[in-house]
Amino acid sequence: MSDRTDARLTELEIKACFADDLLEQLNQLVARQQQQIDLLQRELLSLRQQVRDQPSHGNSPVDERPPHY
Repeated sequence: MSDRTDARLTELEIKACFADDLLEQLNQLVARQQQQIDLLQRELLSLRQQVRDQPSHGNSPVDERPPHY
C-alpha cells in the first residue's frame, strides 16, 4: 500500500474508534434516561394512588373559601 492509502486507512480507523466511543456514551445516556423515566412513572402512579385514597368530603380546593373571608 502507498503512504497515502495508509494515512487514509489510519484516519478511518481513528474516526471509527471515536464513533464507537460516542455510541457507547449515547447508549449509557439512554439507559440512564430510561431509568429516570421508569422512576418518574412509578412516582406518578404512587401520587395518583395517594390522591385516589384521600377521603373526599365534597370539598375541592376550588370550593373552599380563602382564609381571609
